[in-house]
Amino acid sequence: MIKVLVVDYHPIVREGLKLLFELDPDIEVVGTVGTGIEIFEFIRRYPVDVIISEIDLPELNGITALRAIKKEHEKVKVIMFSYHPEEIYAISTIKAGASAYILKTVDTQTIREAIIKVHNGEIYLSANMEKHLHFNDTRNSKSKLYKRLSTREVEVLKLLSTGKKNKEIALELDINEKTVSTYKARLFKKLNVTNLVDLIHQAEHLGTI
Repeated sequence: MIKVLVVDYHPIVREGLKLLFELDPDIEVVGTVGTGIEIFEFIRRYPVDVIISEIDLPELNGITALRAIKKEHEKVKVIMFSYHPEEIYAISTIKAGASAYILKTVDTQTIREAIIKVHNGEIYLSANMEKHLHFNDTRNSKSKLYKRLSTREVEVLKLLSTGKKNKEIALELDINEKTVSTYKARLFKKLNVTNLVDLIHQAEHLGTI
């Protein structure tokens, strides 16, 4: 039986996934939590094979939590389950340690297939993202963007978009404040903007946040 922890800030999503696998012979939802911090409290106390987690979480965002999980619990597989465009976030989260990226618009069978696949040690991506990887298609602006932005740059961009200051971002990501400034400067250059307001607008336009 694959033991799954569901992490999402919406109670309806947590309850929905729990009910989905209630009678499943291979998968059991052993718990649900609503914040990034609660993930660690749970997996330190209970055995978990696979975590299904949203990116946008209170207290600690999903990508930051993902990095920490993989450091502390290397064998635990993580599926990022979000509404954010996969062209931007799929590759970034896989690089950060996730085993899968699935959109919240997928059908229930896809969720089940992803859980089983990652539990068996494989990476799960949609057919669309597999094409990006295999054929290096950069014609679409979003495709170009995800290749240009590093995982950490995407992470910093998301935190900037929530209104957090450099010092707050440094604390959350456990990096130097000067390093945050460096990432910020790189984002300005890569997205061709000169100020924070335009940076956020550009990111929103391209579907990055």
